[in-house]
Amino acid sequence: MGSKNIQVYHERQRLQYCLLHCLNNLFQQKDAFTRAGLNAIAEKLILDEPERADWTPLSVVFKPHHNVLTGNYDVNVLITALEEKGKSVVWHDRRNGASSIDLDAPNETLMGVVLNVSVRRFPGLWKSRHWITLRRIDGVWYNLDSDLDTPKPFKDTNEVRKFLDSTIGDGGEILLVMNEKQS
Repeated sequence: MGSKNIQVYHERQRLQYCLLHCLNNLFQQKDAFTRAGLNAIAEKLILDEPERADWTPLSVVFKPHHNVLTGNYDVNVLITALEEKGKSVVWHDRRNGASSIDLDAPNETLMGVVLNVSVRRFPGLWKSRHWITLRRIDGVWYNLDSDLDTPKPFKDTNEVRKFLDSTIGDGGEILLVMNEKQS
C-alpha cells in the first residue's frame, strides 16, 4: 500500500465542467486541460463532421459536443483530448461486469478509469450526465469525483469493483484510460 503522506490532486465541481475536472484529476495536474483547450477540441469536432447539423439560434450556446456557457462536454471531446496526450480509451463492455477489468494492471498500462453517470441536480428537477475519475495513486485507488469534498480512497480493488458494478447497474458507462495504444 501507499504512503500516508501522498498528495492527491483534486479539483472540485464548477458549473458543468466535470469533464475538465475529471481530466485534470486523472492527470493529477492543475491545467493539464483547460476550458479553452476543450472548447477548441469541441469546435474542431464540429468542423470535422461530414454532416453538420443545421444552424439554429440556440446553436450559439448548445453545440453538438458542449455547452458554451457551462461546459457539459461529450465523450467525443474526452476521447480526442486523451488521444492528444498519447492515451487511448477502451469502452468497457458492461455485459462483462467489473470483474473483467484488470485493476491491478501496471500504471504503465492502465492510467485510470473514467465513469459517465446519470445525476439529478436541484432536488431532482434537472437530470444530466456527470464525469468521474478513479485513479490508482501510490498503490491506492481513489474516487476523484469533483462533486466530493475530498478524494475518497477505496479499501481495496474489491471495493473498486463493487463500485464499478454498482455504476453499471445504475446505467453508468465505464471507460478505461490506457497509457499504451490498444490494438
